[in-house]
Amino acid sequence: MSGWIALLAVAILFVSMVLFWLYAERWHPLRPSTWAVMRKTGWRGVLNLSAVHAYAYGRWTKQYLDLLTNQVFPRLSAAGRKRWADRYHGKVLTHDQARAIVTLNREIPRRDLEQIIPYAMARDLVLKGPPEVAVFPCACRQRRVNPCLPIQVCMVIGQPFVDFILEHHPKTSRRLSQKEAVELLEDEHRRGHLHSAWFKDVLLGRFYAICNCCKCCCGGIEAMRKHGVPMVASSGYVAQIDETACTACGACEEACPFGAIRMNGTVAVTWEACMGCGVCVSQCPGQAIHLVRDERKGVPLDVRLLDS
Repeated sequence: MSGWIALLAVAILFVSMVLFWLYAERWHPLRPSTWAVMRKTGWRGVLNLSAVHAYAYGRWTKQYLDLLTNQVFPRLSAAGRKRWADRYHGKVLTHDQARAIVTLNREIPRRDLEQIIPYAMARDLVLKGPPEVAVFPCACRQRRVNPCLPIQVCMVIGQPFVDFILEHHPKTSRRLSQKEAVELLEDEHRRGHLHSAWFKDVLLGRFYAICNCCKCCCGGIEAMRKHGVPMVASSGYVAQIDETACTACGACEEACPFGAIRMNGTVAVTWEACMGCGVCVSQCPGQAIHLVRDERKGVPLDVRLLDS
């Protein structure tokens, strides 16, 4: 009897999923990119709803992040926060590392990134050079009353994600050439925004996006600083102050997304809070700050070194 109940439950789940997708696709046949996501996740992804989860995340990203930030994260226990970050997290990139990803000219093999991403899930990097890139509106900025501008700064990397975003957000997304992708990174770097690579287990367990994050809008930074969810891993670097060149102007304290720099007569970097993003470096008028490698902060995500 229990076998029949289980079979009926699976059938109801499958029918519900099909109806959900048909409704979301406006009762038209599923779009090619949706089929591509289903094929990548396989039947296991279909049956355990991770394919539906991936679809909902890609289709309604703003609403998804709204739910996480306002409803889920505040209610998570310490263990729950760790479990969530284990399945959805970012890795801070220096500007040079982000640029290296979008200007890649060779294939990076699938590999375990255990030393780079200190989580059990979503450690794979699958990139073919030059990678396909699309840009679409930052959901974190969209959900703010007075967001940082511009809005269209989230970069999706590789297939099937690029096609999915372009097909499901045709009015607000566009494909980028390598030159355009580099220019976007350069512009955000000048604005004092940090780059981060994002991994998500339901999106095929791999790296899928480069976000250009500002401290006032980013949901990941908010979850980390306000709710203690370890959403972001360090770049592997830490900021170091040249006291002889520092004028104590306070620009670095204002710019730091993680509150890691404090002014009290002199400038001090809180090692634990520094994620090595390099925003302070780019915003320091006296060039008194630079990043230094720190093995205690983990291994950098640098595609130039992954297949060496």
